[in-house]
Amino acid sequence: MTSSTAGEEWIVEALGCLPERLADPATLRALFAQIVTELSLHPVGEALWHQFPAPTATADGDAGEAGGITGLLMLAESHLTVHTFPEHGSACLNLFCCTPRAAWDWEARLQARLGATVVHVRHVARAYAPVADVAGLTRP
Repeated sequence: MTSSTAGEEWIVEALGCLPERLADPATLRALFAQIVTELSLHPVGEALWHQFPAPTATADGDAGEAGGITGLLMLAESHLTVHTFPEHGSACLNLFCCTPRAAWDWEARLQARLGATVVHVRHVARAYAPVADVAGLTRP
């Protein structure tokens, strides 16, 4: 994608993740730092994090894993978010960039950081102008 009137968005689901990593703020902070560094992104402030309480104890008294985490990092390019679900072994990420970025190996990175066994990535081109303008065509 070379047009200056288009951006890119990645919508990512990571499945089969290790629950303890999904509930660990340090793991998610490190993931955000890796994404920012490797994609040359520009945070405009500190990330915001919220950890949900652990699920209610089961009948046998087991409280289970710690609760999931939501993270948001505002970028000069737009935003990076994550929502984790330790009880399901899954994480959902969203990266929106107002300018094109190099490809990033979401599958390998999320396997290494979160233990993901399956990673689904949807890559969406985001046009900011009518299609004819984005394609460089003139309008009547």
